[in-house]
Amino acid sequence: MSLSSASAPTSRSEQRARRLAAVLGALAIALPGPALADPQGLLETLHRHVTRFSTVTDNGDLNPYAIVVAPISAGRIQKDDVLVDNFNNMSNLQGTGTTIVDYNPTTKKTVLFAKLPQNLAQCPGGIGLTTAMTMLKSGWVIVGSTPSTDGTTRTKGDGCLIVLDAQGQVAAVWTGPDINDPWGNVATIDQGSTATLFISMAGFGVPGPEVTDPKTGFPVTVTKATVLRLDLAIAEGKPPAISARTVIGDGFGQRADKDAFLVGPTGLALAADGTLYVSDAVGNRIAAIPEAATRKDSAGTGKTVTQDGLLKRPLALVLVPNGHLLVCNALNGQVIEVDPAKGKQLYAQWIDSDQAQSPPGNGDLFGIAMTPDGKGFYYVEDDVNALVEATK
Repeated sequence: MSLSSASAPTSRSEQRARRLAAVLGALAIALPGPALADPQGLLETLHRHVTRFSTVTDNGDLNPYAIVVAPISAGRIQKDDVLVDNFNNMSNLQGTGTTIVDYNPTTKKTVLFAKLPQNLAQCPGGIGLTTAMTMLKSGWVIVGSTPSTDGTTRTKGDGCLIVLDAQGQVAAVWTGPDINDPWGNVATIDQGSTATLFISMAGFGVPGPEVTDPKTGFPVTVTKATVLRLDLAIAEGKPPAISARTVIGDGFGQRADKDAFLVGPTGLALAADGTLYVSDAVGNRIAAIPEAATRKDSAGTGKTVTQDGLLKRPLALVLVPNGHLLVCNALNGQVIEVDPAKGKQLYAQWIDSDQAQSPPGNGDLFGIAMTPDGKGFYYVEDDVNALVEATK
């Protein structure tokens, strides 16, 4: 009686091979698989987006622009409070917002920090608070105004920079031929008794949105936008005073826009090596100005770090602790992470996917700021007038 091959006895060598295979199989199950690649940057580690508060004030101001995290406690402001200003009034006219709100992350309470008069006599054209805002270690808050009376650049004024005390009261107003519509978020070096501010100016010679370029059909581009460095002296108990004014970048494109009011250089971020990164919105690129704090002349439009690709009209910039940049897009709801040392765009994340806009989130993003622990960031969404925090 013959036996089938399935029941045939096996040799010792075959038995050993089977035992080894069983052991190896067990090890394969017990041992972890290959480790996942480390994230290239910050964005890949952030998965939650939490709405913190509405930025709409009692007077109806809306369209949040600037975000500043308080470096110290002073007056009505507590350390790590988040200050947000508004660019529009209750009629949704751009260049008419007059308010700054203050959110305390610990108490979760929001209060009105400042409400400025619409027609501040010292400020040419009045008040329309922009993305240009900072708070100094001495407690002073400095904010830019790019004003209008009809919500377009047709009636815009030259604007000004306003110094507020820690109670939200106007202490000084800065104007001059080199200040014309302070527009972009402020990069700051703060040493207490002195400080240096870097601010983009985007209003020189910009006409109304009806003045178009016959070649493109878009509002005419004027290549006169600048980056201005202001060196400040701060005496105890007195408002900061400008000790030196230097244009360190010029020739950037600027133009009117019927939806966004104005398109010009917006984001400014200062690296540890003294390089100032600038988001050139019209050029759809990130530029670098070397030796920004010490140079005596203008670097023109700087050196291109990265251009096009994931960038869709870059707006506010912020420097991440790892040396990368986060860049808000104006023409979709994405934030982009850039490695400026390599000139490489690393990652894009949808942080506003509102389908009411096309593309989603188009026109919704403006200011951005890192959280105090450096592990997340704050941003504003214009479509819902809210501050949002991106966290792990």
